[in-house]
Amino acid sequence: MCHPAWGRALTAAQRLNDLARLRRVRDRIDREYAQPLNVEALARSAHMSAGHLSRQFRLAYGESPYAYLMTRRIERAMALLRRGDLSVTDVCFAVGCSSLGTFSTRFTELVGMPPSAYQRRTAGAAAGMPSCVAKQVTRPVRNREAPVTEPQTA
Repeated sequence: MCHPAWGRALTAAQRLNDLARLRRVRDRIDREYAQPLNVEALARSAHMSAGHLSRQFRLAYGESPYAYLMTRRIERAMALLRRGDLSVTDVCFAVGCSSLGTFSTRFTELVGMPPSAYQRRTAGAAAGMPSCVAKQVTRPVRNREAPVTEPQTA
């Protein structure tokens, strides 16, 4: 029979292993945000079930892998929209979204305004600003915390 402390050590080792795999998943999302990624494919690459990956990712990073992916895509979309040389549709597809409606909805949730309004408001606003500063001051708010700027009508 195994010693109880050995079982706890194994559990702690498994947790560290899971955290390393979660970090690799997060890094892959950061690198490949514009690629067609889904939770099942990410879970397979981490040798986890989709449910286990989703639960553990949320515990480690405070949001689901899908929400994290969409936040990365919206951050990149914000940078492209500030440049002003691409249409909203072009930006949507450039960041890996396949649905303009889903992209616009998620963008509005995170940023507080639709992508077209953001583009009109910010095109050229970051000119001359170092990209690292522009990224920091324009970072989207996560978890739908952006204030609603106009009342929603049905």
